[in-house]
Amino acid sequence: MKHTLKITIVLVSLFLLAQIIGLASVSSYIKVEKTAGGETVIEHSETIAGKPPEVKEKSLSFIPLMIAVFIGTALVLVLIRFGMRRLWKIWFFLSVWITLAISFDVYTTRIFAAAAALILALAKVFRPNVFVHNFTEIFIYTGVTIVILPFLNLFSGFMILLLISVYDMYAVWKSRHMIKMAEFQAKNNVFAGLLLQYKKRERRGGKEGKKKSAILGGGDIAFPLMFSAAVMEHLILKNGLAKNTAFIEASIIPLFVSIALFLLFANGKKDRYYPAMPFLSLGCLAGFVAILLINL
Repeated sequence: MKHTLKITIVLVSLFLLAQIIGLASVSSYIKVEKTAGGETVIEHSETIAGKPPEVKEKSLSFIPLMIAVFIGTALVLVLIRFGMRRLWKIWFFLSVWITLAISFDVYTTRIFAAAAALILALAKVFRPNVFVHNFTEIFIYTGVTIVILPFLNLFSGFMILLLISVYDMYAVWKSRHMIKMAEFQAKNNVFAGLLLQYKKRERRGGKEGKKKSAILGGGDIAFPLMFSAAVMEHLILKNGLAKNTAFIEASIIPLFVSIALFLLFANGKKDRYYPAMPFLSLGCLAGFVAILLINL
């Protein structure tokens, strides 16, 4: 097992919580309406970051989205290469503030959402602790998903899972730059993703060993959530399900993905890095198949 059973359960539970809260928040955010001709449409409301774009060809949107991922990765690698820690913290702080504000805006007033997000972002970056860090991580990817969702449909969601899984394998097993990024972030206490630290007892004498970190990257949280949200909208638009029913059925995907994540940690070896997305994508696909069977 890669980590202790207790740490594994906590990490997987936090992941599942982020997925369910994120999907519920997206369900509250979207508005389902009927046109004069009786067609069901979904409206993506304006967020604190502005009005979402109208995307006509969503099936090809995975291309610019993947390009954006590559550009963002390249920028982070440049910051690492030149040791630009202060610039990375500023970038990270602004990203956390905006995404949290978008997430909180679903449930409260815009001013309160921005203020609460600002306080948490400042605490996360400049006074980090395990509770604030992981609490904010639960909500950050809701904001990310709300921003990306107007670009997605079921096909583009599938394509992103496929491409990001291939990229994750290359970045961890071949180029290993994903490992450098994770270590750089963890070292500077500005890690994008779930992070737990613990001391594993040594076999001899039962003494506490050196401190270890259990991490799960932000992308590993965001991409399954994006796919679940795309499936939820598909169930509303194509299967004619009510929004609440679509949410309940789409929630099957986070359950399957959480099982896949647990199996990855349970079968992984300690002190080794693994690309999580291929395994999480299989969990997404298994959950989607289960939804298809339910709707036969």
